[in-house]
Amino acid sequence: MGRVQSAAKNIAFGYIGNLTTQLLGFILRTVFINYLGDTLNGINDLYTGILSVLSLAELGVGTALNYSLYGPVARKDYEKIKSYMQLYKKAYRVIGLVIAVIGLAISPFLPYLVKQPQGVSVRDLTLYYFIFLFNTVSTYFVAYKYSLAYAEQKNYIQTNTITITKMITVTLQIAVIVTTRNFYLYLLTAAAVELIQKIFISWYLNRLYPYLKDKNVKKLSKEETGEVVTKTKALVFHKVGDVARLQTDSMIISAFINVTLVGFVGNYNMILNSVANFVNIIFNSVLSSFGNLIATESKEKQYDVFKVYRFFACWIYGFSAVGFFLLLTPFIVIWQGNEKVLAAGVVACILIDYYFKGDRIVLSNFKTAAGVFEQDKYLALIQGVVNLILSIVLVQKIGLVGIYIGTIVSGLIANITKPFIIYKVCFEKSVKTYFLDSVKYLAVLFGILVLLTGIRQFVMPQVTILSFMLMFIVICVVFNGMFLLLFGRTQEFGYLWGIIKRKLRRR
Repeated sequence: MGRVQSAAKNIAFGYIGNLTTQLLGFILRTVFINYLGDTLNGINDLYTGILSVLSLAELGVGTALNYSLYGPVARKDYEKIKSYMQLYKKAYRVIGLVIAVIGLAISPFLPYLVKQPQGVSVRDLTLYYFIFLFNTVSTYFVAYKYSLAYAEQKNYIQTNTITITKMITVTLQIAVIVTTRNFYLYLLTAAAVELIQKIFISWYLNRLYPYLKDKNVKKLSKEETGEVVTKTKALVFHKVGDVARLQTDSMIISAFINVTLVGFVGNYNMILNSVANFVNIIFNSVLSSFGNLIATESKEKQYDVFKVYRFFACWIYGFSAVGFFLLLTPFIVIWQGNEKVLAAGVVACILIDYYFKGDRIVLSNFKTAAGVFEQDKYLALIQGVVNLILSIVLVQKIGLVGIYIGTIVSGLIANITKPFIIYKVCFEKSVKTYFLDSVKYLAVLFGILVLLTGIRQFVMPQVTILSFMLMFIVICVVFNGMFLLLFGRTQEFGYLWGIIKRKLRRR
């Protein structure tokens, strides 16, 4: 199966899985808020964020190993694959134990992280946390096996597993909430289903790749192990910095404002992430294909594909960002009411970061596929420090919007520096065209946003379901029509249109 076919299969299954899981997640969150309340909703989001921070213990081992597997998989060198997978297995067992120890050490400090947990005792806060911790730790004893499926461009295996598990979990959790209104049973239900899933997927991947069970496994050479260690060391800084920048907002909100507001922000993030995950399926599904492209094609070919990838990202992320600017808060009003709406300045900051994050995904995915980790190994760490300092200082001066100003500023550091590295190391070209394209895309997006903001005054003077749906249609037509008008004759669009036409002819 070729790169395009593999990516298309991953994208198709990714879309089906994401649409299913996001819809179920929305239904579950609605039921959760109605039956268990905003405080437990905030605690649920906070602990999810804390465990995301704890996951920094992986320290980039998975990314380094995935990169190392691209070559052996392309050559069908099963002995080398077994050797790398053995190293991966040992590393992830250690990681799981480290997360367990750190997680237990954090537990006495939970009362300081959870501000104003109305009606929830310290004992309950701690026991809830331990259930979250168990779910995270147990994942690391199975997760390493997915790396081989990724290297073979079979991302859909994990996608389908997650989709089926989510369907079962959500159905059972909704039944538990409605019949018992018990948060403990809600958490334990998910833990039980996910444990069964981990046992099953371990058995399934052993059957799919029976050579993983071989006892006769050669050790990697010092050079090969050293390469993984070197890349992992570089990725340590990336991982720690990314966590400090991306996963700490809920903790800062809970510690400096209150835990209930974490739930309100979580409502926005759930809608935002639902669409973002849908979009990211495309860009993450081609990551393994990029690894194959870089291993087999010329730099000029890589550059051409990168430009198409970047153009498509600006189109999709721009479209969704403009749509969110106009419709995200109205959706919250329809769903949860005016009392749970965030300030316009906060929403604007969240969406500015959303767009630039999409640009960073393009850069990060290409760097990861190319194995370019060391050149900017301190960058993410600098970003994390900048974010924490700005967010903590500004939240005390201007409130919630200050946290997101810190997120935007720290994120833009990568948007400016990473293109220099990629263009120099991967393409050996001047980065000037990248930034000229950035200005061009931003100018177009801003112009379309101004146009649609004016149209909204007439189409949606009041927020109703009917006016919301009508405005959504207007945004789809106007945005994509303008983008086609302005970029329809470009080489990047021509490449994308060629792929679509080939797909249609096959049908």
